[in-house]
Amino acid sequence: MKNLLVTGYRAHELQIFDEKHKGIGYIKKAIAGRLVPLIEEGLEWVLTPGQYGVDLWACDVVIGLKKQYPHLKLSIITAYKNPEEKWKDEKKNFYHDILRGVDYYGAVSNQEYSGVWQLTARDDLLLRKTDGILLLYDEDAAEGSPRFYKEKALKKQLKDGYRYMSISSEDIQSIANEEIYNSFE
Repeated sequence: MKNLLVTGYRAHELQIFDEKHKGIGYIKKAIAGRLVPLIEEGLEWVLTPGQYGVDLWACDVVIGLKKQYPHLKLSIITAYKNPEEKWKDEKKNFYHDILRGVDYYGAVSNQEYSGVWQLTARDDLLLRKTDGILLLYDEDAAEGSPRFYKEKALKKQLKDGYRYMSISSEDIQSIANEEIYNSFE
């Protein structure tokens, strides 16, 4: 696998409203734990839609991993121009910090948001340009935005052998439990 799409819930879908939330660290560790073996097997590019939440946390992880794996590249492909325009300053600043570590940035549409067609076009492009997906998604939780990626990825898996991998809330809870347990030793 050379190119991997990494995405999942938006921050608000996880009830995370600032970068200080301790759950973000566990999510990042889960993402890193899945990425490292793939990188060591030849992964070259990580692509995300660049939404505030799992997408940007994954970007932050990749930027950190690039120190150990300098061949690794990172891309954000947004649906439309200036997706961060209406975000609060803290989120905008985080986004702009992430953009400094990105190897390729592009927007499917060079206009501001005008309709769901932009999101559909972005998703289709990301799925077309990647060999697999790592999706943070929990079947038992509220469905949220990752459901659409899951449906499309599973169809592509049946048709083309697209690789589908997921991170569940149990995976993240396991990391949190292990960290808590280790803090008592």
